[in-house]
Amino acid sequence: MGRPRYIWGTAAVVTAGIVGGLLLTTDSDQPGKGADGDAKPGPVTSQARTAALTAGEHGTSAALKQERTEPFSMLGITWNDPSAHVDGTIEARTRAAGSGQWSQWLRLDGSGGQGEAAAERGGTEPAWVGSSDGVEVRVTAGGRTSDRLPAGLRLDMIDPGKAATGGTGVLEPAAYGVDAPDDPSESPDPTEGQPADTPPEEIPADDATIDPVLSEPPAEPLPPSQEPSSTTLPSKSPSQSAGPSPSASATAPAGPPSTVPRPAIVSRVEWGADESISPEAPDYLPGGKIKAVVVHHTAESNNYTCADAPAVVRGIYAYHVKQLKWKDLGYNFLVDKCGTVYEGRKGGVDRPVMGAHAYGFNSETTGISVLGTYTDVAPSDAALTSVAKIAAWKLGQYGVDPAGTATLTAGDSGLSYAGKSWAKGAKLSLPAIHGHRDGFNTQCPGNAFYAKLPTLRAWAAGPVTGLAIKSVTGAGLSGTTYYTKGAITVSWTATTPSSLIGGYELLVDGQPVAKAAGTATSAKATLTPGSHQVQVRATHQSGKTAVSAAAKVVADTAAPTFPTKPALALRAGTVNTNAVPVTLSWKAADDTVLKEVRLTAPAAATYGPTATTAALAATSGTATTWSMTAYDQAGNTSTAAVSGAPVIVQETAATKTGTWASKSSTSYLGGQSLGSSTKNASLTWTFTGRSAAWLVSRASTSGQADIYVDGVKTATVDLKSATTKYRDAIWTKTWPTSAKHTIKIVVVGTAGRPAVTTDGIAYLK
Repeated sequence: MGRPRYIWGTAAVVTAGIVGGLLLTTDSDQPGKGADGDAKPGPVTSQARTAALTAGEHGTSAALKQERTEPFSMLGITWNDPSAHVDGTIEARTRAAGSGQWSQWLRLDGSGGQGEAAAERGGTEPAWVGSSDGVEVRVTAGGRTSDRLPAGLRLDMIDPGKAATGGTGVLEPAAYGVDAPDDPSESPDPTEGQPADTPPEEIPADDATIDPVLSEPPAEPLPPSQEPSSTTLPSKSPSQSAGPSPSASATAPAGPPSTVPRPAIVSRVEWGADESISPEAPDYLPGGKIKAVVVHHTAESNNYTCADAPAVVRGIYAYHVKQLKWKDLGYNFLVDKCGTVYEGRKGGVDRPVMGAHAYGFNSETTGISVLGTYTDVAPSDAALTSVAKIAAWKLGQYGVDPAGTATLTAGDSGLSYAGKSWAKGAKLSLPAIHGHRDGFNTQCPGNAFYAKLPTLRAWAAGPVTGLAIKSVTGAGLSGTTYYTKGAITVSWTATTPSSLIGGYELLVDGQPVAKAAGTATSAKATLTPGSHQVQVRATHQSGKTAVSAAAKVVADTAAPTFPTKPALALRAGTVNTNAVPVTLSWKAADDTVLKEVRLTAPAAATYGPTATTAALAATSGTATTWSMTAYDQAGNTSTAAVSGAPVIVQETAATKTGTWASKSSTSYLGGQSLGSSTKNASLTWTFTGRSAAWLVSRASTSGQADIYVDGVKTATVDLKSATTKYRDAIWTKTWPTSAKHTIKIVVVGTAGRPAVTTDGIAYLK
């Protein structure tokens, strides 16, 4: 930048006390008042004091510690040469007023640099530390003892005062405010604006203390051309009424309409700018056009509250003007972590105001800074969203694509953080939204913030990203296809913030059938029978559109059927009077996709679409209706049922031949059974039913029996079992309909184990 640079060297830390004291008036803690003395927003007087840092023996280190100071909330380290760059470590810590607790060490960026041509001092970015009454500063070196610190090192402490906000006293986040259309005023053609020739009165670098005026009169009203610009304010804060816009003049080009909505912005009036400290008229870009947006962080603590943010802005304003001798706040816009946007340098938020934020490139850019430091932690989504909205709005005024590039002419030689250098007058191609480090040797806007710039550009430029259908309710999903009876609700997601989205449309087979706001996440539609392609189309605030992948949705109104009606049959298993084993069978079908079959009575169970049987149990002697409902994927249903009553017939009811002996045990049905080892001994039962089972007791010595059904031998059953079993339905038979049948069992007389023991039969009527 054509000026000497200073680099830290190694040396011992020297401690120096603060000289003098600061007397703060009680008015500095009072809310700002309007001209009529009411509690409306008005200028807020800030107070500043300085303390010189004494360099060490070789001029390579310095330190300062003061455990008793008047309260302050912001600090910075400044030096005489505004072009000096400090390659070392500058750290500060403060003692919280009230609690007396010392903070962690806060590292300050020593990149310095002229914010604007009229700057009289270089310095770190100001750091918000909250209400503090003690401070310690240390400067440590990187290893080269021949390097020296810049001359005139001092600590600057600022009390930004308090402002009346009305209502709750908290400004609503602009990121969630109501967007307003552009309302540019007419003006003649712009001419080149230059920095003012007469800067504010200098604060002597060797004066360790600046005593504030104890009783300052209210600031005189500014001429119309210097009054703060009007802004669109968040709808919920009664204190944020808009002020007048500056009238058009030869150096105040009108702000052209933008291609995107104007976001809500808190005006200088509302955050309490004391216009008396920067009386000069604003400058405008010489070409009258913004070509790019430069993104910054203020490189201070992130521990401020959103209620603190207006005071933080006032503190930065005071630091830039009173301490660095800039004509006004350097940034065009500031954004807090809650997403509230603040007007920075005066001149009209809709106009191409020249800021002091990117030395060498101020004349073609606008600057947006997020309050806080974002080296390791990225800004909040609310802050990023607001930066994207401001950037898109300002670039949209001049037809610049936020995702594109801009060719900028260097106003001075320079060096980027990545090591790229250029000469004065060089043409640099930079992203239309880029970080301060791209045009200056600084870490700003911090590594974590810089990594978010691609996302920021995508949000600002459009189209909507990450658009996808999340679900279709009112429909069943089978594979990748949804099935519905007709009425559906489609839900979607998108990664672009909703405040940057103009609206959504629900498309069916490519045609819009429903519209929704940009904040919506679902929409409803009713489909005609058949197969359809359903999509969501999102329109970005820029007008660019994006369409989601299609979801296949089949509308079906036909109910499933039961080609095979439900039926009951006795099955093998252990029999109790209250649990006779039965099999329920059925077959359901659908002309699209069957989802499931549910048993609804006498118990509840759900079966898959391919299931056709279920093993159940029924109570003896009780007629039971088994009800079933078939469901298809669209939600259509049909029902069917079957009734039956299992009956147990004891062995004593049988007609006997041969020798049978009665046995008693609680393990037998009714406490008794009949057993025989006599070959050809038989028992015969007659019943009317559609299913039957023979009930036996079994052991390792049990023999065999022949079974005759309606006089015809149908099976030979072996009762042998490795474990003892009672009431075992060992054999079953089922007929298509209920009819009269006989069952006869005949003892085979198996050699070595002829015994057969029976508990009777069961049948289903």
